[in-house]
Amino acid sequence: MSINTLDTSAELKAHIQALIEVEPRFAVVYEQVGVPDLRRNEGGFAALLRAIVGQQLSVAAASSIWQKLSNAKLTSAQAIIQASDEDLRAQGLSRQKIRYVRSLVAHDIDYQTLKTMSDSEVIDTLTAVIGIGRWTAEMYLLFSLGRADVLAVDDLAIRVAAMALLELPERPTPKQLKIATQTWSPYLSAASLLLWAHYGWLQNKEAMPV
Repeated sequence: MSINTLDTSAELKAHIQALIEVEPRFAVVYEQVGVPDLRRNEGGFAALLRAIVGQQLSVAAASSIWQKLSNAKLTSAQAIIQASDEDLRAQGLSRQKIRYVRSLVAHDIDYQTLKTMSDSEVIDTLTAVIGIGRWTAEMYLLFSLGRADVLAVDDLAIRVAAMALLELPERPTPKQLKIATQTWSPYLSAASLLLWAHYGWLQNKEAMPV
């Protein structure tokens, strides 16, 4: 099994150019935003812990709680095991989030092995954790493992940007978007990054005075 990844801006640019051959409407987006940042992170337990912490919170609130956890040295699996629920609650985690974090620890994921798994195997492994859904698993595929063929169809910004790009009358459902973008494979990660950047461009355009 070959695993395709995007590890450099040059590789991303090549995928974008191939994507434009398949879907020429991306040419305009590429002119707008250029080659997006790959936004890679190191992955592992801390990356998933941070994703759980940030669920349904503003960026500022999530950053504040993460900083408290970091200051308390509670960002590793071993530290979480040794911490009481009260310790975690004192850093701002809700009872539900503590349950999710405990589930992440209990699953004892081998993060090195994830690198050799297929995309679907990674998704199955991560979504077995209580509190980790498909979107979070796809973010891990994209930004921690650098996989090259991931389109986060559940992501609101991607669906809004795809509606504009494809000139659809309404925002597509995840299922509709998956069907409409089948021909974009194996360049779906390049499409995701371009659509997120296009969404930002659309938001800025709307905010500009007439």
